[in-house]
Amino acid sequence: MEEAVNMEEIKELIANKQYTRLRQELAELNYADTAAVFEELPEDEKLKIFRILPKTMAADVFSYLPIEDQQFIITSLSEREATGIIDNLMADDATDLLEEMPANIVKKLLANASQETRRDINHLLRYPEDSAGSIMTVEFVDLKENLTVAQAIERIRKVGLDSETINICYVLDKQRTLVGTVALRYLLLSPADAIIGEIMHENVISLNTMMDQEEVAMQFQKYDFTAMPVVDNENRLVGIITVDDVVDILQEEATEDIEKMAAIVPSDKPYMKTGAFEIWKKRMPWLLVLMISATFTGKIISAYEEALSACLVLSTFFPMLMDTGGNAGGQASVTIIRGLSLNEIEFKDMPRIIWKEIRVALLCGITLAAANFVKLILVDKVSLMVSAVICLTLVIAVLIAKVVGCTFPMLAKKVGFDPAVMASPFITTIVDALVLVIYFKIAVLLLHI
Repeated sequence: MEEAVNMEEIKELIANKQYTRLRQELAELNYADTAAVFEELPEDEKLKIFRILPKTMAADVFSYLPIEDQQFIITSLSEREATGIIDNLMADDATDLLEEMPANIVKKLLANASQETRRDINHLLRYPEDSAGSIMTVEFVDLKENLTVAQAIERIRKVGLDSETINICYVLDKQRTLVGTVALRYLLLSPADAIIGEIMHENVISLNTMMDQEEVAMQFQKYDFTAMPVVDNENRLVGIITVDDVVDILQEEATEDIEKMAAIVPSDKPYMKTGAFEIWKKRMPWLLVLMISATFTGKIISAYEEALSACLVLSTFFPMLMDTGGNAGGQASVTIIRGLSLNEIEFKDMPRIIWKEIRVALLCGITLAAANFVKLILVDKVSLMVSAVICLTLVIAVLIAKVVGCTFPMLAKKVGFDPAVMASPFITTIVDALVLVIYFKIAVLLLHI
């Protein structure tokens, strides 16, 4: 049945107050689909419908809800109901929720939560934001290396239901040091009396608790794992990260880079749930910086007022030259920024990259200049010398723009800034000023004005 049909049926059941039937309908849906239903409901219905969910699925559905709906529901429930939800959430999901809640509510929820839940949440809260430690979950299956396969399977039966995944089990020694991993399928296919330490995979790829989440995502991409262990500086296992968390990281990091490349201060809220005043605060700082920096182009034009008055036709081509230079620089910067974010490019590659961009710039610049020269002579009826000034400027503008566009993001990363900041708006502002200077210099030289 299609989602739209389901939604209409659910709204009809709510309108007719057929809550028993509604409960059955929701119980048959996937947790994510049930959460999607809640997003379509008016706020006054969300809490009512959430309360009729079977207790066995309430926490699972809750983990898929947007943070705003989670906050609304958790603050509207009784202390007992809210504590039940917190206790049944995976520790990483509970931590993400509490990080967004007011301190007084967090204190109350933790006070009523189980000792184990409090311990797990406090453990995750101590790590820096956006680190591997802050996004990991502490619900995993660990095995001692001296267990038999039969004993290991028995342990999985006991703790597996509350674990994030049981596909991979992590083997620890007496000091809880990570010494190996064993896949569930190997356990099922191995003799019951085989020792875990003898069948485990010893070459373990792990993440450090302080590793940045962007680097975590790259490790998952490199090794194609569905889960990876997280260890402290002593190689003790403290948690795991699963691929569903990595999908969220990739989306978050991509959104952040896109916003920075558009000269917007990154936001952690969806556009439709962000107020106009908040959007203003995010956009205004860079707009001010770019506006002030753009005044330099005005000063350059003022400095060459005499030359410009001697050949007014030159001013007609300001927009074309500046836009072409800005676009050329933007192409180079976006390509390099993406390469840096995927670890395809390193700082040591800069000479090769500059040489490649110079060749690309010359090819692009000469092609554009040739097409423009024909237009200037046949359509615009501009003199030969003025056409030469414009076309020569065009070639040099594209060349400079490409070099600036490819070098600035790499230099930014080298000194510790986010390369995405050096994207189109910033590059365009710099290139505009350089293009004008070159334009006037060439005009003065060739036209003797």
